[in-house]
Amino acid sequence: MYKSFDLGRISIIMPVYNNLDYIQDSILSVINQTYNNWELIIIDDASNVDIKSAIGQYLKEYCIIYFKLEENLGVAAARNRGIEIANGQYLAFLDSDDIWHPQKLEKQISFMKKNDIAFSYTQYRHFSEKDKYEGKLIDVKERVTYKELLKGNIIGCLTVVIDREKIKNIMMRSERHEDYILWLQILKSGYEAYGLKEDLARYRISSNSLSGNKFKSAIWTWRIYRNIEKLNLWESLYYFLHYLLRGVLKRL
Repeated sequence: MYKSFDLGRISIIMPVYNNLDYIQDSILSVINQTYNNWELIIIDDASNVDIKSAIGQYLKEYCIIYFKLEENLGVAAARNRGIEIANGQYLAFLDSDDIWHPQKLEKQISFMKKNDIAFSYTQYRHFSEKDKYEGKLIDVKERVTYKELLKGNIIGCLTVVIDREKIKNIMMRSERHEDYILWLQILKSGYEAYGLKEDLARYRISSNSLSGNKFKSAIWTWRIYRNIEKLNLWESLYYFLHYLLRGVLKRL
């Protein structure tokens, strides 16, 4: 059944698991947005700490929905529960340790409306505590197709905004690189992703970051080619070599 959306509203999906250190900073980066028509949906993935009490002041004062899962299901399932709850026309994603620039949503929605875009993403920076939010800039291409994205995920999940009036049935698979799999699914269906060349978000690098394990990441990417995208061996090798080359060039 078709769901009627609150047009212009942005539903922000924030999964959290046992993170008391940074979640308030992430929430404040939403509260401080210059674009005010939003709802923040926090999905607690069965944390062992009292997340709700830690953020209770914000739940009372702002348009924030808190929902706790009965068992730990992983980030993809947590995001999917948030998507099910969401009422907004637009979907955005922000993890509980990442941060947005105050004008992120305003600039991105303006960009999408002006150019009739269904799927957009922006520049962002990696940072650790020592960087003081000014780590390495991750640039964007102005336009990305399915075949281009197969060469490697260049779309930061924390920067994505999707118009659900245009793109339907958005759900993440419970697989590693679940965001990359979703972007591929969307682009494979005929859409293109458009990059806004503005530095509007901060991705926190931690010592236990899954994306920081390059060897495991490469294995997961290969499995996506073969098991999910169903590429043949030669196609898989072609795109995997591009993926490896990009990884090398990033470090030069």
